[in-house]
Amino acid sequence: MALGESSLLGRLVRWRIPGLAGDLSFDHLFRHDPFLVLIGDRERSLVSGLVGRIWTLGRDYPQLSDPEQFRQWSAHGTARVLFANWVEPVASGGAVLQSQTRVDAVGAQGRLGLATLRPVIRAFQHVIATDGVEEAVRRAERG
Repeated sequence: MALGESSLLGRLVRWRIPGLAGDLSFDHLFRHDPFLVLIGDRERSLVSGLVGRIWTLGRDYPQLSDPEQFRQWSAHGTARVLFANWVEPVASGGAVLQSQTRVDAVGAQGRLGLATLRPVIRAFQHVIATDGVEEAVRRAERG
């Protein structure tokens, strides 16, 4: 699914990461700069990371070259963000899509910056389910 196909969610992502094209897929987004694949299984799971000053409207995301850089990231005034998405098979033969995000602010300035972004996160966290998951279900049902 492309960012432009996901209504509000796609617009929010493009607002937070300026310069992304509307036809860019979420899969491509989480596998390329400014993200870094930390753990990936193309069919069932993807864990990606991002570092930087995520609360700014500028594109302030340092490029990382490997997962160890993400694990060791400690630049004060920044944050590490981990996005995990995976599919869990269920006994009935279907599957459940799981998605979790974790944020670790580094230093007092990082915690302050993250605090400014929390109201935005709270206000729009439901959009992942309403925009992203609903479109994924529609596509899966179409076949």
